[in-house]
Amino acid sequence: MRRFLVLGVMAVLALAGCGGGEGRGGPSSMSSGGSSTGMPSTKGATFVYLHNLDIVTDWDPASSYSNEIIAMQNIYDSLTVYNPLTRRASARLAEKWEGSPDGKTWTFTLRSGVVFHTGRPVDADAVKASIERTKGMAEGAAYIWDPVQKITVIDPLTVEFKLKYPAPLDLIASSDYAAYIYDTEAAGSGDLKKWFQQGRDAGSGPYTVASWHKGREKELVLRAFDDYWGGWDGPHYKNIEYRAVPDQNTAWRLLLRGEVSFVQRLNPSLFQRAKTTAGVRTLQVPSFQNMLVLFNTASGPLVDVRLRKAVQKAIDYDGVIAALKGAGAPAAGLVPEGLLGHVPGLRPSQDLEGARALLQEAGYGPGGQELRLTLTYAQGDNDEHLLVTLLTETLSELNIRVEARAMQWNAQWNQAKSADPAKRQDILVMYWWPDYADAYSWFLNVFHSAEPVSFNLTYLKNKDIDQRIDRLPSLLATDREAAQKEYAKLQKDLIDKHAVVAAPWVVNYQRAYLGNVSGYTDNPAYPNVVFVHQLIPSA
Repeated sequence: MRRFLVLGVMAVLALAGCGGGEGRGGPSSMSSGGSSTGMPSTKGATFVYLHNLDIVTDWDPASSYSNEIIAMQNIYDSLTVYNPLTRRASARLAEKWEGSPDGKTWTFTLRSGVVFHTGRPVDADAVKASIERTKGMAEGAAYIWDPVQKITVIDPLTVEFKLKYPAPLDLIASSDYAAYIYDTEAAGSGDLKKWFQQGRDAGSGPYTVASWHKGREKELVLRAFDDYWGGWDGPHYKNIEYRAVPDQNTAWRLLLRGEVSFVQRLNPSLFQRAKTTAGVRTLQVPSFQNMLVLFNTASGPLVDVRLRKAVQKAIDYDGVIAALKGAGAPAAGLVPEGLLGHVPGLRPSQDLEGARALLQEAGYGPGGQELRLTLTYAQGDNDEHLLVTLLTETLSELNIRVEARAMQWNAQWNQAKSADPAKRQDILVMYWWPDYADAYSWFLNVFHSAEPVSFNLTYLKNKDIDQRIDRLPSLLATDREAAQKEYAKLQKDLIDKHAVVAAPWVVNYQRAYLGNVSGYTDNPAYPNVVFVHQLIPSA
């Protein structure tokens, strides 16, 4: 996520060919469009999205908070959608909305004639029921609805929100998670959460679940929902196939053979090749997403803040940016440029002398006791691998041995959340992005204390930090200047004083996709999402 979208102009390139191939899950029986040439026909075309991680962690739209966003945003609608060009909310299920002068009452008017995939109407009652269920479950990103005190159905197409304090509800309603509107009656008298977790959906978006095979390379297939309110006139992709392929070289070969339409991530060298390859389009845009290196403050050697500061100082921030070759831009604090809370002066730099001094003070470092640390990062992410490689090499020169383990995200996250602190890692590498276009997400989710553990994977428990984070929404609504100052103070405390995190870079998204895919742009508020209904397949 991080910075606001800068749209590039994409050149129209020659179309790619297609051949047979075999990926992680065995021989492929499906090309990007099923035609003999490997190019999709405009009728019944399939868009094949390649990701380096598992696709689905949680099927429940109320609690979903992970990689499945790339599918969920094609299955479900929210009331509004964030527009990166205007930097405001635009219409989605809601045709129009109005906020009161004091920002505490919001009224949304819905589109007429919209139905869920279950066949039931998307009306004001359904909106009220889905948001109240999400808010009541209080999982994932449900905190976005915390300002809401009461939801009232005015008429079938009008719903009113009374807030406890002023908040930009039109923007909140465009959140990438927890803002989904869904049919709460989809399971009938059964358990709705269990119903969802079987790989079912109850959305109103352009696509619905056709098949799901957890753990397979071809994990998920979506098919067109014929009664989608946006319509199907003109050429559209009628199917979406999501595949998980950790190895980027394999991903590149599949793209060249035309077996996949879109590769979410390539390493810098492959991206440079893609830019000069006939039949392949590329797009590089700044994002709202940054890399976080989280330090375990609750167990293991990094309980000692001196050791956390030493590792933090050992990171070669400029060297990593150079090695990323355009895939990342220098970070300044936790909040990317373009969002309230960004502080340009917080850009970090390597300080090996400072690291040595801190290590020696704690009894470690060159000539002292060897420090042993465990680290986990995402399997198949070459940028994370690059960071980990450079960091472990630097730390080895400081007499620090790092046991680094690449893992699929679900396994990495489960280990990090272990009830047994001894099983948790010392350092966890992961990406973060805001749930809507505001910096609050970093502070509440990653650094606020919480039990059970979710994404607060530094395990920090600090009452002062918690209280200051809790005050951010009201401060933001009443005094933006004061909010900016508090965001800056919190970042300095978390990074410099408590040393619970390092932020090496902000991601530049580098996409590669087939030349026959037209209409693609990247919306930074929805990380890695391709809104497939908006694309135009070419024969």
